[in-house]
Amino acid sequence: MGMGVAGGGGGGGRRRRGRRKAVMSEINITPMVDVMLVLLIIFMVAAPMMTAGVPVDLPQSAAADMPSQTQPITVAVTPEGAIFVDETPVEEANLVTTVAGLATPEDRIFLRGDTTANYGSVMRVMGLLSAAGYSKIGLVTEREQ
Repeated sequence: MGMGVAGGGGGGGRRRRGRRKAVMSEINITPMVDVMLVLLIIFMVAAPMMTAGVPVDLPQSAAADMPSQTQPITVAVTPEGAIFVDETPVEEANLVTTVAGLATPEDRIFLRGDTTANYGSVMRVMGLLSAAGYSKIGLVTEREQ
């Protein structure tokens, strides 16, 4: 009984020469899509938290949106009558000087008055700004449902 030994060892431990896996040249897009979807969800959750302003309950109106500036000056009047200029509390006596440091009389100023705020206090703030030479004062409202 003769056995052939020329094949290199006996069947079970064969080496595969020349059959290496080729380098994959395609980009696997699935991990990139997963990362982009996670980033999208993060931004969708974080975007409402980045809205600037004092929390006031704005009145509703059927008026169309006004064209906005790059960085509008926002003056808010709370239900208690407190005045805020871009989230900074300001006394009524210092309102005009604070706004003058941030805007020129040609800039548009957005006035946000709470629904439950005293009408007289909102109009007093508007009158102070108007008397100081600011003629482009816009009242901010929410769109009616």
